[in-house]
Amino acid sequence: MKRIFLFVLTNLAVVVVLGIVASLLGVNRFLTANGLNLGALMGYALIMGFGGAIISLLMSKWIAKMSSGVRVITQPANADEAWIVETVRKFADKSGIGMPEVGIFEGDPNAFATGAFRDSALVAVSTGLLQNMTHEEIEAVIGHEVAHIANGDMVTMTLIQGVMNTFVVFISRVVGYAVDSFLRKNDEESSGPGIGYYVTTIVMDILLGFVAAMIVAWFSRQREFRADAGAAKLMGRKQPMINALARLGGVHTAELPKSMAAMGIAGGIGQLFSTHPPIEERIAALQNSAQ
Repeated sequence: MKRIFLFVLTNLAVVVVLGIVASLLGVNRFLTANGLNLGALMGYALIMGFGGAIISLLMSKWIAKMSSGVRVITQPANADEAWIVETVRKFADKSGIGMPEVGIFEGDPNAFATGAFRDSALVAVSTGLLQNMTHEEIEAVIGHEVAHIANGDMVTMTLIQGVMNTFVVFISRVVGYAVDSFLRKNDEESSGPGIGYYVTTIVMDILLGFVAAMIVAWFSRQREFRADAGAAKLMGRKQPMINALARLGGVHTAELPKSMAAMGIAGGIGQLFSTHPPIEERIAALQNSAQ
């Protein structure tokens, strides 16, 4: 319940902030007495599309810590915590990135990386992962998450999401205006958008939103193959990552909040909307790859 509340609250705050920005810049007035102002609409679409994605990226570490209950390891309390921190440090040095924050959260096996910048990211692993995997398999999972950071996946996903959001906002309002104009073509006394505009815009937002989600999920699945390969490269061999994936395939993995799901080691629903490829495909890709 806490995760849902924080997610809804964050998104409401983002919408309010973007609405204020659009009003201050005047780009929210894309419907005028002379028709549709495409320049103003594009400005509005860019602000709403990229604004939300960028704000979410900048807040990603805070959201992750709050929604998943991540306990950041500032001072290792035992040998296991010290080993986790040193493993992240070793892989970060190999990858040429700054040392990420390292955290642990309660739950079934899973792990994720998040953060707006490569040199100040967060890597978190679950207690279930630590309890159900060998050290070598955990090391491979940590390598996978560090590879996400080194590849700049958080920023890449933000840009893709921003582009998709912009197209959804722009196209839905153009279509809404066209439908509304057609429905009211004989109504010369009307001014401002009619019910046709609002209904069409809502329907198009939903339909195009599904298409955008499928495209973003497809890009996310490609990143997972690269992160798996990155983990194998960091470890010097691919068998530990294969073993870790096989282990994940046989257990129930923790569900991550929507804002971090794409950066987890496992997750997603359905084929078209899944942020991760099937475990079998990931294992096959590693087995068929050159060392």
